[in-house]
Amino acid sequence: MTETDISEPLDAETGLHARPNDHRTELRLWLRLLTCANLIEAEIRKRLRERFATTLPRFDLMAQLERAPDGIMLGELSRRMMVSNGNVTGLVERLVQEGLLERQVSETDRRAVRVRLTPHGQTVFAEMAKAHGDWLGELIGAMDESAQEDLWARLGVLKASVHKASEHDGAC
Repeated sequence: MTETDISEPLDAETGLHARPNDHRTELRLWLRLLTCANLIEAEIRKRLRERFATTLPRFDLMAQLERAPDGIMLGELSRRMMVSNGNVTGLVERLVQEGLLERQVSETDRRAVRVRLTPHGQTVFAEMAKAHGDWLGELIGAMDESAQEDLWARLGVLKASVHKASEHDGAC
C-alpha cells in the first residue's frame, strides 16, 4: 500500500480540490456547503452528548416547544421537525418520563395530544440553548461579523434561487 492509498480525502470537497477542473463551480459550492454543515452538526452533536447527555433530535424538539409556550400538537411538531409521527412520539415519551415535557390530551378528541415544556424542561433547555449559541459562536467565530453578514446575505440569494428553481416542477 502506497502513501497515496492511505491519504484518502476526508470528504468529497477535499477530493475535488485536487481536481478543480473536473467539476462545475456549482458542484464545488454544494459540496463546500454540505461539508461545512456536516462538520458543524457533528461537533454540536458531540458537545450535546458530552455536556448534556442528550441528542440533537431531543434538542431540536425542545427548541420547537420553547418557541410555543402553550404547546404544540404532536402532528404539528412532527411536521415542523420533518420526521414521522412515530419518531416524535418516541422522543416525547422519553422526555415526559424525564420530567422535561408534559402532555395534554384533548377532551374532545383523545387522539389529539398537545405537548409543552415543563418548568424543569424550560430550565434545562435554557442551559442547553445558551451552550449551543456559545458553541456556534466558537465554531463560526473565525469569521468577523462583516464576513458573517455577507455570507448570510449571499446564502439568502442562494435560498431564493433554490426556491425559484423548485417551482419549475423539477423539469431539467
